[in-house]
Amino acid sequence: MRALRVLVGVMGVLLVAGFAVVVATIMSRMSQRATPATAHLTSFGNTTVMLPADALVMETQGAGDRILLRLDLADGTEMLLVLDAATGTELGRIKLDHEKSQ
Repeated sequence: MRALRVLVGVMGVLLVAGFAVVVATIMSRMSQRATPATAHLTSFGNTTVMLPADALVMETQGAGDRILLRLDLADGTEMLLVLDAATGTELGRIKLDHEKSQ
């Protein structure tokens, strides 16, 4: 009978400790989520991005640490301009063209 009382007491302490850990984890995660995401951004000054002549920016989209610009070119084709979001530098260009029908 004494062993049963000890076992019930230990299990009660474990339940209380487990509940305290769950509450502490929830509170910790909620406080991390409350910090603004813009606090980690740093300024990179002024950057100039050279677009092809007569190109129109049709769409911009953020993709992780990249910025994609969809350009409409004067010859009727499109181009994707890939920029580094942290520095504003151009990483590459992808020209989109239609296949010639046979």
